[in-house]
Amino acid sequence: MEEPLCCCEYVDRRGRRNHLAACCCDCEELDDGCDRWLTCKSLPPGALERIADTIADRLRVPWFSGAVKINVSLVPPLVLLPVFLHVAALHFLLGLIILTSLPVVVLWYYYLTHRRKERTLFFLSLGLFSLGYMYYVFLREVVPRGHVEYSQVVVLTCGLILMLAALSRAKKDPGYLPIPAGNEKPSHQGLPSKSVRGSSSSGLHGISGAASSRAVNGEAKGYCRMSAEQPEGVKKDWCTKCQLVRPARAGHCRLCGRCVRRLDHHCVWINSCVGEQNHQAFILALSFFMLTAVYGITLTLHTICRGRTPFVALLYCPGAYSDYSSALSFTCVWYCAIVTAGMGYILLIQLLNISYNVTEREARLALRDNTGRRLLGGLVIDTGQYNRGLLCNWGHFLSLGASPPQRSAEDIV
Repeated sequence: MEEPLCCCEYVDRRGRRNHLAACCCDCEELDDGCDRWLTCKSLPPGALERIADTIADRLRVPWFSGAVKINVSLVPPLVLLPVFLHVAALHFLLGLIILTSLPVVVLWYYYLTHRRKERTLFFLSLGLFSLGYMYYVFLREVVPRGHVEYSQVVVLTCGLILMLAALSRAKKDPGYLPIPAGNEKPSHQGLPSKSVRGSSSSGLHGISGAASSRAVNGEAKGYCRMSAEQPEGVKKDWCTKCQLVRPARAGHCRLCGRCVRRLDHHCVWINSCVGEQNHQAFILALSFFMLTAVYGITLTLHTICRGRTPFVALLYCPGAYSDYSSALSFTCVWYCAIVTAGMGYILLIQLLNISYNVTEREARLALRDNTGRRLLGGLVIDTGQYNRGLLCNWGHFLSLGASPPQRSAEDIV
């Protein structure tokens, strides 16, 4: 029987017992990379990935039942954001350069991870740490000036707490479809033998032959053998990854590796999908964030730019760089304004999609298949499939997750 791990021991990615004190030992990949770099030789294919994997595996902190691995993507926002904001507060030009570059870097990293189909905690870490750090700067630099009342601090704090509560709810199950029994690892299965087409009212029924078509004499059929005779509805609703028939409006998330009921999109800011079960909480979190951020920006500008309206003060505040405290507060205000503008655009698109009863996934597919209409200058794509009018669409959205989902084909397959 193996001895339990001490607080500084861990089992590495190769299954060997290791210690934090030896984190710089036996780094074959890193040693070889340094040798090749010093001798001006090119690295072999995949060398950088192996070095990054080794470093990520050894980046750990002591814990009771063994050293815990730290996700590398959590670290950059915790270190770089305070540094960048403090440097930007030194001079107006530095602030202009840094605050202009930050959105570009974030977008670049988003497209990089999106192209590689990787999940990352970078954006969630950036969002949560930005909230915490902005609140810290507000309490440390703005409140002591004496222009913010106690009740206003309480209101701002309550808004922050409500936003975090809604975010916590949005992080829960978005409505994952249950994986068929015995199919935790994708197996090759055939398609249902009968025509199946999802609808929002009747679900997916009438596929009693589905279970029998999955295997013959205990041997699973390959889903790649989809024949031309299979009905179009079956081809459209069958997920070859999860090996189940999806109900209407469900979709497969390639990042989460699961099918989600009424899939809207995969949100990097919560590192989870937005679907039937958490879409309301997602909208609520965005709304609380917008209200809290605008209120905090207004209080800060009223404090450091007395006698000016918030909009004018944001563009012209002569005394903002008179002292470092004011400069840091003003820089954080502009950072909040940039983030709030981006989140406001996301919220606007979400509200328009709800008003037309269309999801981001459906809009994207409609654009690809040229089956949707661009409305309001392209802000929304109306597929016309589920649009029943403004009131009915919002009534449908507000009733999401209110009742347990109907028994559908994925429970049978």
